[in-house]
Amino acid sequence: MKLAVVILNWNGKELLETFLPSVVKHSQNATIYVADNASTDASLAFIRTHYPSVKIIENKSNGGYAKGYNDALKHVEEPLFCLLNSDVEVTENWLTPIINTFKAELETAIIQPKILDYKKKSHFEYAGAAGGFIDKYGYPYCRGRLFNTIEADTNQYNDTTPVFWASGACFFIRKEVFTALNGFDESFFAHMEEIDLCWRAYNLNYKTKYVGTSTVYHVGGATLNAINPKKTYLNFRNSLFCLSKNASGNLFALIFVRLVFDGFAALKFLVDLKPKHILAILQAHFSFYRHLSTLLKKRTKSPQIKNYYTKNSIVWLYFAQKKRYYRDL
Repeated sequence: MKLAVVILNWNGKELLETFLPSVVKHSQNATIYVADNASTDASLAFIRTHYPSVKIIENKSNGGYAKGYNDALKHVEEPLFCLLNSDVEVTENWLTPIINTFKAELETAIIQPKILDYKKKSHFEYAGAAGGFIDKYGYPYCRGRLFNTIEADTNQYNDTTPVFWASGACFFIRKEVFTALNGFDESFFAHMEEIDLCWRAYNLNYKTKYVGTSTVYHVGGATLNAINPKKTYLNFRNSLFCLSKNASGNLFALIFVRLVFDGFAALKFLVDLKPKHILAILQAHFSFYRHLSTLLKKRTKSPQIKNYYTKNSIVWLYFAQKKRYYRDL
């Protein structure tokens, strides 16, 4: 099966210098693309000079992760896509288990490999770890990472197993499924758009899997780090977007509970003397209210809304019952 590795870039010459060599070295049977979001640095000149075999797709604007990939993937013909962050180091034979799984399991539409921390390679990385899930209130969590508790990799997740969502840091998907889902929701701009896509895929009975015999190392936060209030804004807002579009049950009761939890999160930022993050949560809520009617229209267009994948509250289990590891849930 032909596979395209598509790296989204925006002014990331230094990241390309560091991480593109491993992708080129270990992806001999794939076509490698760099989809550029209207960079103003020397990214494209670097690729053309040092990696002429890498194909370049030039987007007209910086539309973030969602629009950037939507625009770029229209120009990619391979039947399998790998959407790879520019701050990811891949390993030898990383593609083989992924392609074998796609070949053997025609019902599997989306796959994520094991994602370890580039800066601390003995541990999982925050964004995806060993595959993601959603709790009853729409909070994402991962095998190998609950909130800020990161597990060491002791081969406990070297399996192949169904998950609810795959990380956008290294996200494999069949072209036909990406097209059927109309790609990412561009209103997300960045952060959690892959969870929304996986949730929509789940509602249409597509399967998402984690393949732990493929390993990559992710820096995380190279484009937008955790201390940036914009990341807080996007995460809180886009989580509400996901719920409104995809969640089953009494939506308004669910949203009310989430708003209350967000209030507690704001109090935590207050205690930590982070006023900009409190403002980011308020801005996220106002943006959510402005978009609510549009989100509900998108919800009504969905052919079906299925029940949640999990029924527990990860917030309660983690903060009240002090469960810090996925195995304890």
